[in-house]
Amino acid sequence: MLTIGILGLGEGRSTISAAMQSEKLQLKMICDKSIDLCRKRADEFKMYDYTTEYADMLNDKEIDIIAIYTPDHLHAEHIKLALEHGKHVVCTKPFIDDLSKAKELLELQQKTGKKVFVGQSSRFFEPYRKQRKDFEAGEIGELITVESHYNADHRWFLEKKWALEKSFKWLYGGLSHPVDFIRWYIPDIDEVMGYGMISATGKKAGLKNEDSMHFIFKTADGRIARVSGTYTSPTQPVKRDSGMTCILRGTEGASQADYHELRYAITDRTGEERIIIWGDSYIKYYFRFEGQSHHAGEYQNYLEYFVDSIEQGFTAYPDMKEGIGTVALLQAMDKSLQTGKPVKIKDILNEHRL
Repeated sequence: MLTIGILGLGEGRSTISAAMQSEKLQLKMICDKSIDLCRKRADEFKMYDYTTEYADMLNDKEIDIIAIYTPDHLHAEHIKLALEHGKHVVCTKPFIDDLSKAKELLELQQKTGKKVFVGQSSRFFEPYRKQRKDFEAGEIGELITVESHYNADHRWFLEKKWALEKSFKWLYGGLSHPVDFIRWYIPDIDEVMGYGMISATGKKAGLKNEDSMHFIFKTADGRIARVSGTYTSPTQPVKRDSGMTCILRGTEGASQADYHELRYAITDRTGEERIIIWGDSYIKYYFRFEGQSHHAGEYQNYLEYFVDSIEQGFTAYPDMKEGIGTVALLQAMDKSLQTGKPVKIKDILNEHRL
């Protein structure tokens, strides 16, 4: 059984639950710079091996994996230190926020031979796992296009002081989920064009960056896909409009996976229509805390997948290279918002010799 240490105990709350309920992992240590948050999580999970010093975790030779859930701008340094200390790494999305550090991290990973996995949790949610399985089985034929959105009423989030800082962008904090779905199915995106705005709600609160966005992607072979996100307005009832959706349209069928509702629908190559709605036991597995505020089931799924990759010697995706590619795409999207023009992904990568 592999051992894990968790850095960052806000989002890391889900990972604590995931590790403690998994039969493939042993939780060795938790870490946060806030001693109060360390004590809160220790009391919540009855796990009292905690520290406010990352070095304590890095120097613990019994820890095999470090899971990183710190602010985006700290990811690169925390990943670097973990690799230098001989640890495998799980890092939450977005992988890094500065592509100038990507080349160094790629070279360090190759030198150490340790695995790095990007925690794009939505891929590991039940409806999306089923959608991917059906796609790989050829149930909808050849893929034509992908459509995905993530709409959420996060007006409460505007009460957080740091959410109003210039550094905070819903593009990275929210839209990165549906963008990952696009890259999962059509990784060879050549160009992106998008528009965004700060809503009346966002302006009133003092939001500095767009909270409503729409993007179109074009692949090297001419296929197109689209992504949308809105974050500070009411949403439709979930029976009409899932918070996060991925739709695949193929030559012989189509499928749709919906997030919080654990709902999946497909019209397959035979013309048969099927709808799956998973029940309470699955909901309790995925959402273990109040009000579906954390979704530990996805984290447990991806942690166990990562453990398998280490023990069985295969690559766990998204790996570091794919994580860097997604960040490059997000930066191209950001540039398109600022310029109002299409942006080539290769131009972003070339800027950083990637």
